[in-house]
Amino acid sequence: MKNEHGKSLLLSVVLFALFIGVWFVATQPKESAQQSAAQDEYAALMGKGATKSGGFPPPQEIGKAIVTHLSDPFKDNGPNDKGIAIQLGHSLGRVGMGFALAILVALPLGFTIGMSPLLHRALDPFIQVLKPISPLAWMPLALYTIKDSDLSGIFVIFICSVWPMLINTAFGVANVRKDWLNVARTLEVRPLRKALTVILPAAAPTILTGMRISMGIAWLVIVAAEMLVGGTGVGYFVWNEWNNLALPNVIFAILVIGVVGMALDRCFAGLQKLVSYTE
Repeated sequence: MKNEHGKSLLLSVVLFALFIGVWFVATQPKESAQQSAAQDEYAALMGKGATKSGGFPPPQEIGKAIVTHLSDPFKDNGPNDKGIAIQLGHSLGRVGMGFALAILVALPLGFTIGMSPLLHRALDPFIQVLKPISPLAWMPLALYTIKDSDLSGIFVIFICSVWPMLINTAFGVANVRKDWLNVARTLEVRPLRKALTVILPAAAPTILTGMRISMGIAWLVIVAAEMLVGGTGVGYFVWNEWNNLALPNVIFAILVIGVVGMALDRCFAGLQKLVSYTE
């Protein structure tokens, strides 16, 4: 097992090095430094200033951007110049509140739907209609109704992340082994105790799977929402840097979004292992 893990890690390192090498070669300037200097001098004489380098930024520029942002992640020089840690904190706060609201709604409702086939058939059409709606479609309605950008972002996270959790909870509860339920009925276990000691542990792996999917969706949604509402957050940081044509900063933010998303997913994967069981 350790040998396989070492091989996979080595392969990942090799693929990453190959990717960086191809990126470095592909982004090399196609004109000489002398020609570039001559163009800058001509532009200065014409009153246009030095021209910006075009094309995709090379890896060394991304490295400089990473060092610059990580050297002072908590800076706060105004609304358009906040450190990446502050922006990340705003995004995680919104995701946490929206996800918590989704848990408060999805778990009890999912339990109820899973234990009642009649209610499942009645609510399933509404769930299937609302589930595929894009967060960008919800945002204008939220802004018009709530009239607050932060609360609108939290609402959009809630409404987009609640469905996987709700569906998985209902599925897990509805598919608890009948033998276990029969034993609880034979022992005359009260409904609340049966739900907490029999149904919940049995459905926990499926519920955690839904929560893991919902967290991934919530992290996707917040970036798009913050691009629209602006102000603070990683999504606003990406949009602001794009408006400044600072592609290295945009790529740095994309890397941060990916790393944080992977960390959140790993957390829920660990929780899944804790509640998993073999029949």
